[in-house]
Amino acid sequence: MSDDYLWDRKGEPDPEVQRLERLLSQLRSDPPMPEMQTIGSVSYRTRFWSLWRPLVAIAAMVVLVAGVWEVFQRFKPGWDVASLQGSPRIGSSRMGEEGRLTVGQWLETDATSRAILSIGKIGQVEIEPNTRVRLMKARATEHRIALARGTMHATIWAPPRLFFVDTPSATAVDLGCAYTLTVDDTGSGLLHVTHGWVAFDFHGHESFAPEGALCATRPGVGPGTPYFEDSSASFQRALTQVDFEPRAAANYKMALDTVLSEARVRDALTLWHLIARVDARERGPVYERMAELVPSPPGVTRDGILRLDQDMLDLWWDRLGLGDTLWWRFWKGKWPEQGK
Repeated sequence: MSDDYLWDRKGEPDPEVQRLERLLSQLRSDPPMPEMQTIGSVSYRTRFWSLWRPLVAIAAMVVLVAGVWEVFQRFKPGWDVASLQGSPRIGSSRMGEEGRLTVGQWLETDATSRAILSIGKIGQVEIEPNTRVRLMKARATEHRIALARGTMHATIWAPPRLFFVDTPSATAVDLGCAYTLTVDDTGSGLLHVTHGWVAFDFHGHESFAPEGALCATRPGVGPGTPYFEDSSASFQRALTQVDFEPRAAANYKMALDTVLSEARVRDALTLWHLIARVDARERGPVYERMAELVPSPPGVTRDGILRLDQDMLDLWWDRLGLGDTLWWRFWKGKWPEQGK
């Protein structure tokens, strides 16, 4: 066989070669061999990017959104938080030594953790173990949290009515104060004022508690009558019955009689609140006992008090030595809306 046959099929073929050609012809491909450039690097890169470009764009978008979200969170209204003990949670994440609570988030402590919240530049709130609070508002004219359960200590050094605490049964309104507020699993609460004043409100049902006073609250009822912490135990037990037990109960009148008989001059704070809370037929005995303790000033009459004349009640309040009513009535009013 000529070697030319292997290159260009010229010359004499070898029978064995022909036999192999016949066998291999069944595997022959009809399409022509692709041009070299279509399998080169340019074509490969084009195909690669056509497949991966959408995924790369999505990944870039995710990174961009994450960056924007981080910046947004950093500038979102909120309060700084510091751990005093253990590892409190912000949302579902445990915080380190420091964190930030933004509007809408929950801060929760377990049995071994405590935290302190910085309320902008107006004060701070210490959170005790087993407490759950939520930041509701963080504005220049209103800072508000919700205390779902547990115990907190608030210290406010700004003008009154900037800080509010919502509980399941009442809202504590700062009137320039320091206080402790506790809420149990039923939603019942207890306010203890250690400095200044706190207004306790539930749909217009208000109690005004000065330094040294306590005030209980119950779901569906609102705040009870404030009383001083050094009042007698029997006075406090009877007042709880008057505030929160049905008035038709057999021991209600007995409880009211105990409150009146145990009241001291200092407890006129409690009687002043009670006048507007007891039934009309019971106002007379409350008026008479309060008049024994703190004689009514000129311009205040029995009939006026029994019909709950607000001006007369305010004049009598001013005789209690707890400050002028003009002060707290001014501060408990709402802030004017922006632009008005």
